[in-house]
Amino acid sequence: MKPKLVVLTGAGISAESGLRTFRDSDGLWEGYDIYEVASPAGWEKNPALVLDFYNLRRRDVMNAQPNAAHTGLATLEEHFDVRIITQNIDDLHERAGSTKVLHLHGEIMKMRSDIDERTLYPYMDDIKIGDLAPDGGQFRPHVVWFGEAVTMIEPAVLEIVQADVFVLIGTSLNVYPAAGLVDYLRGEIPKYIIDKKIPPVRDSGYHLIEKPAVAGMEELLNILI
Repeated sequence: MKPKLVVLTGAGISAESGLRTFRDSDGLWEGYDIYEVASPAGWEKNPALVLDFYNLRRRDVMNAQPNAAHTGLATLEEHFDVRIITQNIDDLHERAGSTKVLHLHGEIMKMRSDIDERTLYPYMDDIKIGDLAPDGGQFRPHVVWFGEAVTMIEPAVLEIVQADVFVLIGTSLNVYPAAGLVDYLRGEIPKYIIDKKIPPVRDSGYHLIEKPAVAGMEELLNILI
């Protein structure tokens, strides 16, 4: 039995692949007010704007490549039972070779009806107004917006409480409920944080690697392998 290594990743790990972090200091995402393009109210007000925004984000993801932090996590599967919990909606972990990835906030490479959130459909082309699911609902990105339930949080907790080793990479721990996951860790396990700016954590038992994700992953691999 390999020890279970649970990793919680955020925007910082994808930033080095050229994907902008979710929220800049001015509250905008790629120049958009995030509540206009990432909330049920924004969808109801202007679904075409929301679709245009996510069509652009999906193209950005398709053009991006996994970086050495992503591939480093994939190589750890040789030594650990690696479970990745990510706040990111891109598919860079999967493309890097990680086989067990849980997306807390959805996946931009999938879509669903705005009526039924459970049935998912892969897609590669832009979603347009009038593209309807079999249930008659308008297709929308499979992304959790502000004000929507994070349905994957309970499966994530089940992974966290079983962790033998924990790594936090590239997340500010500002977005809940994801930020609360660290409170479920068992106290005695080895814990690591990789970030160019270490986020505040109540537990003093973390090994801190204050570097961007790629350089930090290189250091982590030297420690763990």
